[in-house]
Amino acid sequence: MNQPLRGKRILVTRPEAQAGNLADMITAQGGQPERFPLLKIAPANDLSPLRQAVARFDEYSLVIFISPNSVNFSVPYILSRRPWPETVQAAAIGPGTVAELASHGIKKIIAPSERFDSEALLELPAFQAHRVAGKRVLILRGSGGRELLADTLLERGARVEAVTCYHRSAPDDGTPIMSLLHNRAIDALTISSSEGLRNLLSLLDTEGCERLRVLPVFVPHRRIADMAIALGMQCVVLTGPADAGIIKSLYEFDWLHHERNC
Repeated sequence: MNQPLRGKRILVTRPEAQAGNLADMITAQGGQPERFPLLKIAPANDLSPLRQAVARFDEYSLVIFISPNSVNFSVPYILSRRPWPETVQAAAIGPGTVAELASHGIKKIIAPSERFDSEALLELPAFQAHRVAGKRVLILRGSGGRELLADTLLERGARVEAVTCYHRSAPDDGTPIMSLLHNRAIDALTISSSEGLRNLLSLLDTEGCERLRVLPVFVPHRRIADMAIALGMQCVVLTGPADAGIIKSLYEFDWLHHERNC
């Protein structure tokens, strides 16, 4: 059986709730996934904005979910108080978010089919100015993050509300990953957010950072790749989108060539 990742230990840095699929795919290819979430996810400290949004849910034309976590920390709350209105269109940025929505019975979803980011969502016909002008749009998201989606929809004439339904924070302790790096026990890492990469570097000592910078870093978005390069990563691999794109790049990577040149 062909297992191109046999003997390779791959760091999986997605939040814990989203790490399982990629870890399983690495295992299926013979690799050893090491889970180390670079973003801790917790409910928002103040749920009153979400509660107020749910109270007037029928007024929205469009509800946009930024991530699977935005679904997990809002939809159960919404559906415990009311059914999803047929008049409210759901939208999602990526396939993981679409899958989470479908698991809650929300299946009529607008989403990009190729690139999975705010820019791709904004390119869809449903988000053009003549379609959104004057309509109320709710964005359900985590703390921080970019304002591109909200700002662009406002410019196009929509009435936009953004509600934070979960909080992101960095891990408290980098000792486990630092130990692996010091012992040269990691062969590559996967990074799914610029924020996560910054969190990782902030946890490491000088030696850990030096070891990290020579490892292959697999990222599914050009923006993250540019950040990784700016932060000194020497081998950045831009993959296809989502877990399928990451795993394809992992098993197609020329490991032998990399080891000879590092």
